[in-house]
Amino acid sequence: MESKITPGPYRATKLWNETIELFRAKMPLKKHRLHFRTHDHCFFASEGVDWLHELLKSNHNFGPEVSRYQTVQLLKKFLKNHVIEDIKGRWGKEDFEDNNRLYRFPPSSPLKPYPKKSSHLICEVRPKFPNWSDYDIPKPGPVPVRPIILNSDSWHKRHSIAIGEVSECRIIHREEVSQATVEEIWKSMTLAHLQRILGLDSLDGVLDSKLLNPKHIIYNVHHINKQGVVILENKLEELPQWVMSAMRCLANWPNGSELNRPMYSGFERDVFKTIADYFQKPKEPLLTFNFYELFINILGLLQQTQDGIGALQVCCLLLPPENRRKLQLLIRMVTRIAHNAKMPPLHDAIANRMLMIQTFSRCILCSEDEVDLDELLATRLVSFMMDHYQDILRAPDHLQSGVEEHLAHLRRVQIKYAGADADATLASFTSRHQIGTEEFKEQRHSQAPVAALLEEIIMNKSMSVKEKKKKLKQFQKSYPDVYNNRFPTTESEAVLFPEKSKLKSQLMFFTMKKSFQPFHRTRSFRM
Repeated sequence: MESKITPGPYRATKLWNETIELFRAKMPLKKHRLHFRTHDHCFFASEGVDWLHELLKSNHNFGPEVSRYQTVQLLKKFLKNHVIEDIKGRWGKEDFEDNNRLYRFPPSSPLKPYPKKSSHLICEVRPKFPNWSDYDIPKPGPVPVRPIILNSDSWHKRHSIAIGEVSECRIIHREEVSQATVEEIWKSMTLAHLQRILGLDSLDGVLDSKLLNPKHIIYNVHHINKQGVVILENKLEELPQWVMSAMRCLANWPNGSELNRPMYSGFERDVFKTIADYFQKPKEPLLTFNFYELFINILGLLQQTQDGIGALQVCCLLLPPENRRKLQLLIRMVTRIAHNAKMPPLHDAIANRMLMIQTFSRCILCSEDEVDLDELLATRLVSFMMDHYQDILRAPDHLQSGVEEHLAHLRRVQIKYAGADADATLASFTSRHQIGTEEFKEQRHSQAPVAALLEEIIMNKSMSVKEKKKKLKQFQKSYPDVYNNRFPTTESEAVLFPEKSKLKSQLMFFTMKKSFQPFHRTRSFRM
């Protein structure tokens, strides 16, 4: 079943309503005889479970991990909400079981209204992101060096207030970008990237930008170990040592136990129960209530694996560092357990992989308002994260490189011209490479930026000879030391204009010839 739900606010409610509509429209209804009575347009409970189970497994928002037990639980919610009723018209307090009881659809099935706007979902003022088109986030891979290509129009645009039109200019040495600016750039570029991935015109109703802490993003990117797991500075936020030991014990089973306890039959089940009790205790999931709608919207991208991975990489960066670390350690443990052939069954009736998903899905994702599809949606998300956890739980290189490229742009040296407004400065430039902080300080009082501008004039092939001479003459007047250092002799200057050099040679030869002829005549006359 292909979902028709587009990304946007209240996606869980839309999925609930879509599932109800499909169930009512597609579920086969037959004539059944029960207790010597014939009932039209109804179905056995087991038939309903069979059909709905297949429907959910074929929907990419729920996926093949949906169990029959979860389907029964959903039908119980359908009965409670009067989506279905028993053959006597009873619903609400009745219990649904996977048996041969008869059920039917009521004349009209109530769909859920969209929830009222919540303060943690809707921004009072829509944030305005800068236009990052000039600093687009590159795809993963090495960041290309962008050559400076100048034509006549672009040169005039960049240097409309430069050499030849004003008398002097001064070098602006940028100080280190403030932490507040760094945080704002990280936040703005991350939100703009999320908006592009989800294909939304706005993040209203999906994520409140005021609740996003850019310090968390920066910390999650830079404070990591070799495996990419967050390193916490505040040890009070760390997992208790006994929980860490229990998780290592199961993740490395049957080796590496740190519990120093005697092994007995069922030991691994007790250890697993201890871990599950710890993670199930908090009321708020690891992905937090604030980001629930955001992660629900990502479920629609999981069918395209790379899109899903990319979206989850960015979204998991938004988490508080302590939540991200716990998520990384938990997903790594459950994935190892699920793939460990030596791990004994931890449940009598459920395979280890399904047990991991059902046990921890609500610890990872659920809504504050207890949405009826929470369990199924969390199952799909956790299943996907287990399959791709190594890629999902590392910082996305393309976002980091994009932000650092823009920060480097802000730190570049600029030339500002007298009489020009602060916003009308010459475009930033460097000597073809980004310089580090220490190197930048060493060059603070150097003439490298001015020399770079001189070279830019010299190398501009689209500029006419007359115009280039005018620019060079003005440059020589303003910066004689830099100019003379570049052209110590007239011959070095003449190389720029070979026609002029050739003309000079011809004039010199002609002058010498004229001066020689009178002397020759005089000498002949004397003789």
